[in-house]
Amino acid sequence: MKFKEQIYGMKAYQPGKPIEEVQREFGLNEVVKLASNENPFGCSPKVKEFIKENGINFAIYPDGYAQELRTAVSKHIGVEESQLLFGNGSDDLIAIISRALLYPGVNTVMADPSFSQYAHNAEIEGAEIRKVPLTDGKHDLKKMLEAIDENTSIVWVCNPNNPTGTIVSDEELSAFLEKVPKDVLVVLDEAYYEYITDPSYKDTLRYIEKYPNVLIMRTFSKAYGLAAFRVGYAIAQADLIAKLDPVRAPFNNTVLSQKVAIVALEDQEFIKESVEQNEKGKQLYVEFCEKHGLKYYPTQTNFILFEVKTDSDVIFQEMMKRGFIVRSGNALGTPGFIRVSFGTEEQNSKFLSLLEEVLKEQGVLA
Repeated sequence: MKFKEQIYGMKAYQPGKPIEEVQREFGLNEVVKLASNENPFGCSPKVKEFIKENGINFAIYPDGYAQELRTAVSKHIGVEESQLLFGNGSDDLIAIISRALLYPGVNTVMADPSFSQYAHNAEIEGAEIRKVPLTDGKHDLKKMLEAIDENTSIVWVCNPNNPTGTIVSDEELSAFLEKVPKDVLVVLDEAYYEYITDPSYKDTLRYIEKYPNVLIMRTFSKAYGLAAFRVGYAIAQADLIAKLDPVRAPFNNTVLSQKVAIVALEDQEFIKESVEQNEKGKQLYVEFCEKHGLKYYPTQTNFILFEVKTDSDVIFQEMMKRGFIVRSGNALGTPGFIRVSFGTEEQNSKFLSLLEEVLKEQGVLA
């Protein structure tokens, strides 16, 4: 069969291990997943109530334009409805953008390490991939700017960055956008936007009006706790959205996902409470790292990346045996580190207690 040449040798995205698999493998009754940056408090109770009380006609296609959800999001963030593009999660949006703008002969610039799907989709489309190493866990925007040339089509800025959790300040981003050529699309991936508390970050929506080449991505999968429903959205000037929309699959958001996203959006008190609990969890991990002299990156997300001073895979396995799933830095391009999503207060305390035991067994801690 005549596959694209670049498909050969590629590997599918490898998510964190599912809870059921770990339970079977290690004979555990209870397993806590702290690997995929999900909201440990679930979703708004209003979503659960809506699903319980409302039926869906399974024979009818969803609204391909997501009109009700479009109206709700546009009102919530203060943009025109024509400035929105909805995807089956941000992954779908990345694929749409890549399919529309990447092809053999052009290149795309991104930080390294950052979210793997930027490079993955670029490889499928046959574009050249230019990775610029992080500096102290942060995007090096100066060097990313230097990597741009006349053949650059897309620059990806994951802000906050996954897997380090660091942010690009408003001052840095403003200076960067001013210098990027106007025919280069700058994608600001803000999957963890709701969790940001650092005052150096300013809402990026104002850049949309100023720069026709800026697109922002946000999602309902993280703080809203709707990862299972796969709803992401992009914000840009209407002309840019109009060019991307024909690439989108006709019915890429289900009837149910559109409905529950609207309900979740209305419950901002749940988001506020989730962020407050997230900050408490973050502090526990920061204190643990500082107590034991473990390097960590200042995170503005619902996860933290920190060193374990030994083989990441060993710690990953040992914590799984004890009922906790995390991500090994070996899988993220950060060997010697692990990435841990913040859980509930009880989960965080138990995890850190067990991790301390494991690090002592491995000779990392005295």
